[in-house]
Amino acid sequence: MTEVAETGTTFVENAIIKARHAAEITGKAAIADDSGIEVDALQGQPGIYSARYSGPGATETSNYLKLLDALQGETLRSARFQCVLVYMRHAKDPTPIICQASWEGTINHAPQGEQGHGYDPVFIPQGFDCSAAELTREQKNAHSHRGKALELLVSAMKAQGIISLDNVTGGHQ
Repeated sequence: MTEVAETGTTFVENAIIKARHAAEITGKAAIADDSGIEVDALQGQPGIYSARYSGPGATETSNYLKLLDALQGETLRSARFQCVLVYMRHAKDPTPIICQASWEGTINHAPQGEQGHGYDPVFIPQGFDCSAAELTREQKNAHSHRGKALELLVSAMKAQGIISLDNVTGGHQ
C-alpha cells in the first residue's frame, strides 16, 4: 500500500488520515493507528513526531537518545504512550469509531532492556520497576496503550454489531 502524509496536528487526525487512505486504496473497511510518547517536561513532545523526533533518517535509538539528552538534569520525568485506533466502514465514513488509550510512566535516565521497540528501553511503566523493553510480550500487551485501545475498539465494534463474539474467537469460547 502507498504511504500517506501524516499532516494532522493530533494523533486522532493522523489516524483518521491513515484509515481513510487505506479504505480508499482497498475499497474496504479499514483500521489505522497513530501513536507516540508524550513527555510532560517537554510540553508533550515528541508526541505526533515520535517516529521522526531526531530528524531525517531517525532511528529508534537516535530518537530515544535525543529524548534523554533533552531531559538531562530534568527532575520531572512523567510521560505516557498514546494510541489512537480508528475504524472506518468506508473511505467517506462520516462517523468513524475512534478509540484512544494511554500508558502512564516515567522516562528513565538510561536505556534498559532488549525487547520491544521505539522508546520502550527508556520508558518505565507505572507500577513496574523495569523498562517496557524488559517486560514479556504478555505483560506489555496486557498493560500497553495499544492493548488498551484495541480492547476499546473491539468493544465498540461489538456494541455496534460490526463484529460478534464468534468473529473474534473463531467460534470458540
